[in-house]
Amino acid sequence: MSGSGCRNYRSSIGRRAFLGAGVGGGLGIGSLGLASDGVVDLDGVPRDTAVIQYWLNGAASHFETYDPKPDAPLGIRSPFHPIATNVPGTFLCESLPLHAKLMDKVTLIRSVHHDNSDHQHGMHWCQTGHDAKANGVNPFKKSSHASSGCLVSMVRGSNHPGMPPYVFMGYPLDNQGPHRMYPHRGAYLPARFNPMEILIKRTGDGKHPAQDKDFVVRSLSPAGGLSRETFVQRRELLARFEKIRGDADPVATASWSSFHDSAFNLVAGEKTGTAFDLEQEDEATRRRYGHHRAGQSALLARRLVERGVTFVTLIDPGVGLSSSGWDFHKTLEAHTKTASPPMDLAITTLINDLHERGLAKKVLVVVWGEFGRTPKINGNGGRDHWANVQSVMLAGGNYRHGQVIGSSNAKGEVPHDRPLWPYDVVATMYHHLGIDPRFTPITGATRTRPLLERGEVISELL
Repeated sequence: MSGSGCRNYRSSIGRRAFLGAGVGGGLGIGSLGLASDGVVDLDGVPRDTAVIQYWLNGAASHFETYDPKPDAPLGIRSPFHPIATNVPGTFLCESLPLHAKLMDKVTLIRSVHHDNSDHQHGMHWCQTGHDAKANGVNPFKKSSHASSGCLVSMVRGSNHPGMPPYVFMGYPLDNQGPHRMYPHRGAYLPARFNPMEILIKRTGDGKHPAQDKDFVVRSLSPAGGLSRETFVQRRELLARFEKIRGDADPVATASWSSFHDSAFNLVAGEKTGTAFDLEQEDEATRRRYGHHRAGQSALLARRLVERGVTFVTLIDPGVGLSSSGWDFHKTLEAHTKTASPPMDLAITTLINDLHERGLAKKVLVVVWGEFGRTPKINGNGGRDHWANVQSVMLAGGNYRHGQVIGSSNAKGEVPHDRPLWPYDVVATMYHHLGIDPRFTPITGATRTRPLLERGEVISELL
């Protein structure tokens, strides 16, 4: 990875940058699997490691998912009951019966917290591992840090030269009004490190999850009547125009040319183009994931990491695409009954499928949203924003599972033990990919900031 946007990361830092750079808990370079003279030790970490970030946009309630509180007082206690799982002593909300059958394959973290309960700040915390307001930035208007996916795009690149390093699928994470933040994008990074975005039009009636039995990546479908030969000829013509324009504006032209090359490979590549084509999957597999946005997006995520994408963020639509995902300020019980079954099926099928295909140790699945929900059920029968504690689920990644890390107090208000921050979760993602979270990349002419200023690999997973 070289060029005007970012110098080669192996030549941009020396050995001294890694002395004593262990991330938390006394973890040193060796235990992180990092080389002492580079950011990524691809001899110690498999070359095809990847992350799938399953984002519960709008913020799902921890009470109605991973941290039920059946003994809490009336007004806090969920209308749903807890159910036992296949890990003795671990209980989930009854809204997730399929999760309960594979708890031995996952880890629940019940003590993640941060300090801001609006959507944009919460997204920024979790998508970047940084607090936007610490830098005096209004996250309703812009992002102060690059997302973890974009930084992975820059530092690691893709696992296959014809695939994008980072793919984002779903509706944008800036749907809370007219101000645009895009916390999943690269902020100060060159545009080529932004994700390939597969955006889903917001449809549905707010009562039923979006059904899409013909779910396809339409943006990659060839124009009607356009053959591959004609497409190749058009790309060659475009390259000539880019060469002419490059004399006047070489930096901008280089970025656009990079995008065009990537797009061409995705559409016309013999191996890469089919990665986005769900018609390549047999009907039984598609039905197994569920013929809805959650299931088909999860299936597509599996196909992408299998073909060489390093980082995928997929947005679970929650209850219908006309609502704000999992942002259930009212009628929580009815919304949960609608939103949970597709999510329950999509996530558990993805995890089981990764195990069956021998990919579980190579692919880390992270399920979370921007915060938790209020302990007290409001007058509209819903729960409001609550950053003081939330639950996160992890699966795969060659980590130790079948456990619960941390806990919230009896009323689900705050961490009771092992309090963790979003930057600890992001540090663990980087660790899985063999990336030093303390690495400070060089973009343009100057050093910027470390990937993470704070954060520890969650030691219980090791």
